[in-house]
Amino acid sequence: TRPASRPDRRRRASWLGRIAAATILFAVPAMAATQAPRLVAPNVVDVSPSLVTSGQPTADALADLKALGFDAVIYLAPPTVSDAVRDEPLIVARQGLVFVNIPIRFDDPSDADVDTFAAVLRALGPRKVLVHCQVNFRASALVFLYRTTVLGEAPRAAYEALSGVWVPHGAWRKLIDRRLRERGIEFDLL
Repeated sequence: TRPASRPDRRRRASWLGRIAAATILFAVPAMAATQAPRLVAPNVVDVSPSLVTSGQPTADALADLKALGFDAVIYLAPPTVSDAVRDEPLIVARQGLVFVNIPIRFDDPSDADVDTFAAVLRALGPRKVLVHCQVNFRASALVFLYRTTVLGEAPRAAYEALSGVWVPHGAWRKLIDRRLRERGIEFDLL
C-alpha cells in the first residue's frame, strides 16, 4: 500500500475530529444524567450516605428533600433567626419526613444541646438525615462530636468534615474540647 496523500490525510483527520466532537456532545449530557442530584444549600458536607450537614437550604431546596432520599431533618438554629425558612416544618412534614428543631443559641451552646442532638440522631437510626443550621457551624460541630464521642470514630477523620466548613472558636471550641476531654479523647482542634 502506498502512503495516503495530504488531501486524504486531511479528510481522515477532519472525519476523526467530527467523530470526537460528536462523542463529546453525546457523552457530556449522559455523564450529567448519571450524577445523582445534590442538595442545594451553603456548605453542604456529605458525611456519609445517610448523614449530610449544611447551612440553611431555601424553601425550594427543602421541598426536594424526599426526592433526594432524605427521611429526616434536624434544624439546629432558633426558628427566629433572620434567614430561617418560616414554613420549614410544614414543607418537611408534607413530604412525610421527620422534622426536629433543637434551637441552639450560637453564642451559648450547652451540654444539654449536645446530649439532645445525640439522642435525636441515635433515635433516627439508619434513616438519611439532613442536619442543618444557618451556615453549617452548629451542624458540623455537633456532628463532629457525635462521630467522635458516640460512634467512636477517629477524631482526625471526623475533623476533616468540620474544618472544611470552619474551625470552631470561643464557646464552641470550649464545648468541643471539654466533651472530648471528658470522654478521654485526646485531640487538639488546630
